[in-house]
Amino acid sequence: MAQVTSGADVRAPAPGDTLSATRRAVVIGASVLAAFLLTVVWSAEFVDKTIGQNVAGSLLGHDPVRTPIAGSAAGIVYAFVSGLAGTFTACNIAVFGAVAPMVGEPTSLRRRLWNSLRPLAWLGLGMVVVSTTYGAIAGVAGTRMPQFSTASGRPTLTPRLVQSMIAFGVIGTVFVLLGLVALGVVPDPLARLSRRFPQARSVLVGMMIGGFLIGRPYPLYRVLFRDAAQSHDPFFGAAAFALQSLGNVLLMALITVVLVRLTGGRVRRWVAARPGRAALVTGAAFLVAGVFTVLYWDVRLLSNVGYLWYPTAPWT
Repeated sequence: MAQVTSGADVRAPAPGDTLSATRRAVVIGASVLAAFLLTVVWSAEFVDKTIGQNVAGSLLGHDPVRTPIAGSAAGIVYAFVSGLAGTFTACNIAVFGAVAPMVGEPTSLRRRLWNSLRPLAWLGLGMVVVSTTYGAIAGVAGTRMPQFSTASGRPTLTPRLVQSMIAFGVIGTVFVLLGLVALGVVPDPLARLSRRFPQARSVLVGMMIGGFLIGRPYPLYRVLFRDAAQSHDPFFGAAAFALQSLGNVLLMALITVVLVRLTGGRVRRWVAARPGRAALVTGAAFLVAGVFTVLYWDVRLLSNVGYLWYPTAPWT
């Protein structure tokens, strides 16, 4: 992992003439292959239930799926706990991709920590903007939204699965674009905006992560969504969704702090040792996140409902 700039924002490094076409092609090919293999071996059953529901159940002290949420206060606690328990769901592969370029800064430990956590704060801002808006909408009109549907996903596509495909298809495409921009393959559409507002890219990434809620079929989130929808309270919906998004990245922030403490300046020296290495690391991280998101939520999902064949490991 490597930090892109001393400002520690998620901005695309300027590759200049340091990245050859061969190096770009190798990184793109390796990233696509890694993302594909990850979709083949990824087990939603294990991550969502074995990890997510067990963690949430331990923290809450009851079955997080079958036990009704008793009131707004319990809903707020449930929102944060379910977000924390959902850190390792398939949606959050993109979070790992976003955090990957942020670690490794010279100078003091305090400065390294600040420069690593600052982009997470901007990510959080983008997340909160989207999640609070969507939560308020769910509080007003949630029972009429596709995500409220209780229809089974097999053997056909349900409205909520179609919504998931659209949401994650858009998010994955944006991450792929960010990866190609970092590698210098395509022009940067945010270049002018980033010059005026250096944090713009971090906020955009945060908005994409906040957008997970628009497509997420994660069981614990569906419990929260239905509770917010049935409350008909836009303020509760906004607060609950924001806390679930923030719970999703809390563990990422802690991992970042640990990595900063462990790596010191070694990562920075490794990145600086070869021109263009920061761009390669950033591009690969975003490409893996984006390609995984598109393949898993659009292609493999179609396989799950019987529309096409997609290779999967036996344990999935």
